[in-house]
Amino acid sequence: MHDWHHLIREVADFPRPGIRFSDITPLLADARGLAAAIDAMAAPWRATRIDAVAGVESRGFIIGSALALSLGTGFVPIRKPGKLPARTLHEEYALEYGRDRLEIHADALSAGQRVLLVDDVLATGGTLVASVRLLRRLDVELVGVGVLVELDALDARTRWPHPDITLESALRY
Repeated sequence: MHDWHHLIREVADFPRPGIRFSDITPLLADARGLAAAIDAMAAPWRATRIDAVAGVESRGFIIGSALALSLGTGFVPIRKPGKLPARTLHEEYALEYGRDRLEIHADALSAGQRVLLVDDVLATGGTLVASVRLLRRLDVELVGVGVLVELDALDARTRWPHPDITLESALRY
């Protein structure tokens, strides 16, 4: 297994002062590191039947698409407003530095499908909580949530409002 952890760099004061941003672009640029990171993210779910991976814009698209391929399933994007061409459902949520909104195609998934939700970083949890609300409105079975990096200092796991949904992190710091 290739050591990929050092390929994630922390950038201070981005996108605004006081925020410490986890930049995964060096990891994405390293083929062996990316493959090892995707293997680590896929490991907890290999024995689980998954019909689709849903990923949150934008880095969640990259991680989610690769993870969907690794798990042998399709990918569904959860996007920022105005990016999807057909009828959508939307949810607003709070960021650690403001508010935003996410959308999913209303027909992206069928009721009862087993879905794994993925994103790159678990910081405050707002993005993932909004995504869970979106997916539940589609009446799918959420088998779990997977993130590449969990920022322990922000303590999102203790505030995670879904004890019925397994939350897996490939890396915690």
